[in-house]
Amino acid sequence: MFDLPFTLTSLHTAYQDGLPAGDVVEEVYRRIEEIADPGIFIHLIDKAELLEEAAALGSFDPARPLWGIPFVIKDNIDAAGKPTTAGCPAYEFLAETDAFVVAKLKAAGALLIGKTNLDQFATGLVGVRSPYQPPKNAVDPAMVPGGSSSGSAVAVGHGIVSFSLGTDTAGSGRVPAALNNIVGLKPTLGALSASGVVPACRSLDTISIFALTVEDAYAAYQAAAGFDAADAYSRSIAAPPLSAVPPKLRIGIPDAASIEFFGDEVQAQSFADTIALLKDDGTDIIEVDFTPFYDVAHMLYEGAWVAERHTVLEDLMRDTPEVVHPVTRQVVGAALKLSATDAFRGIYRLKELARKTEPVMQSVDLLCVPTMPTFYSVADLDADPIGPNSRNGTYTNFVNLLDMCGLAVPVAPRSDGRPGNVTLLAAAGRDGFLAALGSRLEQAAPHTLGATGWALPKSTDLVPGATTGELALAVCGAHMSGMALNHELTSRSARFLETATTGKAYSFYALAGGPPKRPGLVRGKDGSGGEIDLEIWALPLSEVGSFLASIPEPLGLGTIELADGRSVQGFICEAAGTDGAENITHLKSWRTYIDTLGQTQPVAAAE
Repeated sequence: MFDLPFTLTSLHTAYQDGLPAGDVVEEVYRRIEEIADPGIFIHLIDKAELLEEAAALGSFDPARPLWGIPFVIKDNIDAAGKPTTAGCPAYEFLAETDAFVVAKLKAAGALLIGKTNLDQFATGLVGVRSPYQPPKNAVDPAMVPGGSSSGSAVAVGHGIVSFSLGTDTAGSGRVPAALNNIVGLKPTLGALSASGVVPACRSLDTISIFALTVEDAYAAYQAAAGFDAADAYSRSIAAPPLSAVPPKLRIGIPDAASIEFFGDEVQAQSFADTIALLKDDGTDIIEVDFTPFYDVAHMLYEGAWVAERHTVLEDLMRDTPEVVHPVTRQVVGAALKLSATDAFRGIYRLKELARKTEPVMQSVDLLCVPTMPTFYSVADLDADPIGPNSRNGTYTNFVNLLDMCGLAVPVAPRSDGRPGNVTLLAAAGRDGFLAALGSRLEQAAPHTLGATGWALPKSTDLVPGATTGELALAVCGAHMSGMALNHELTSRSARFLETATTGKAYSFYALAGGPPKRPGLVRGKDGSGGEIDLEIWALPLSEVGSFLASIPEPLGLGTIELADGRSVQGFICEAAGTDGAENITHLKSWRTYIDTLGQTQPVAAAE
């Protein structure tokens, strides 16, 4: 019918121009028929039912951020009145209500098309561990589609829908994204409610989101996020608007001794090319020993968390083990050899290993890793159902165990034409920060969307500003990005807005005392000083009190006039505090002053 890219911007533009939502529904089903892959869906909603829902939306409503946007969900997530199988026909039940997240997406205007295939009980990273016919990789049918969220990723990769829901315990929201040339957003644990989701590892699971662009994935995340009192693991995690990327970043990558590609030199070069792009953008790349992260990764299928998977399958494994996929049965069956003592030993060991990763995370703002070390074919999995799956989790298995958020970002194709993809990782709660950087990275590494051939659209222009519940705060010294105290902002979920300069009424001092050196910004008469470099951050109002308590005298919070006439809150210094201080107004920048000292101030953790 039409070759309209199913990105949010394209669809909403078409809707504003008068395109009926019913026409998009018709196009969804036409694409499903054209692609002719019966392995994608376990349950496809009747088209007539969808056309009624589309008609019920009424006129286009831009206040509903997902109005008329088609999506699908992995079939371990409930949809009211539809069967949930978790990839096991013997487990099937009829869901009475929508999962919490599905209900939120529908309330935002999204149209649910169907429920997709998966590695049975979300156990696997390959996408072929299903008693249903597995879906084919959207980009290259010879390659595995990636699991466990295979059908959800393939549906987006083909452009059937704009976004989809998967789940992620070991990397199931990231590996399928890399294999199908799309975005995979793995949020902070608890940010998306698990009510109405069949768990794999209840304590480590999260719903994940696949989309064609980072902006689309984040828009779906914003609509889906929210605290759910009915979910004991739910957390109040902010989902603010996308903002700019801080000027100075330190990104950790595996060092030469610990990076692993299992002999895939093409993948190694693709990752190196992406890191070169980040360097060209002014980012400091820090090579770190990844051994502690690998040690954590190995724990996911060794011990306590295999037993956690068994809690879901216990009755089936005991009474009718033949209905469980042979590979799933083999993996989860290892739990029967474990004791409660083994579980506690595993928990203790995880704490010990997590402590070893802390120095790494305290030295960088985030990590960047290959989403997967190499590609495997369906034939490879036929020959060895376990080994390739384990290797696919090299850079993913540790993430949820360490309570990190992650974003798989498509980059330029590899030299052999296969998709390029890297994953950005940060501490819990920094989902928006990863999305901001991920959006910039995908723009710097042009690629087409999924298997559609559609061009990557330009990202939306950002309008910096604090939202309701935030304070715009100007900082001029060690709290700026890349400086020693920036973690006091990032650990409080502050987000970078913009760079700015003061008006010319300000004098700038390096205060006496230390180390470390501290800056002081003092206002005088108009024109008596200079324009001093600032960064403006949005700090949640709930965090302002604890932040102020960390500010030592003679510094305090006051109003700063910017060069463009605006006023914001920021650090000011009492005039008496400049006794014995060095006037550095002529340097205009704390970074420049630090450089003149020949000092490198450490960067604290991006917490």
